[in-house]
Amino acid sequence: MLESARAMAFVPATDLARARDFYGGILGLEVLDVSGFACVFRVGGATLRVALVGELSPQPFTVFGWAVGAISETMAGLAARGVEFLRYAGMDQDPAGVWTTPGGDRIAWFRDPDGNVLSLTQFHG
Repeated sequence: MLESARAMAFVPATDLARARDFYGGILGLEVLDVSGFACVFRVGGATLRVALVGELSPQPFTVFGWAVGAISETMAGLAARGVEFLRYAGMDQDPAGVWTTPGGDRIAWFRDPDGNVLSLTQFHG
């Protein structure tokens, strides 16, 4: 029923101006709409709605991610814009912070200004 519908994702934020600066400015997403309730961005063929919330307890897991073709280059570009990548105890991450799954996928994590965990994944093969 929904297999041909365009996907829409939601991420919470406590400060929409700060979220717009991060998602639009630092991450380079196209801003589609801004209101007092949300900032809406285009992400590939999907929509990301960063919704204003009164308070937020960031989750310890990934809430949104991107599949990228070249993770090292993407990370370098984001790092040049001030994005810091996360390191997790007990995970064998390379010096840049990339973890390689047993199947060969490469994943790196970072946080938005509200502490939401975001990820980059370069799929193997």
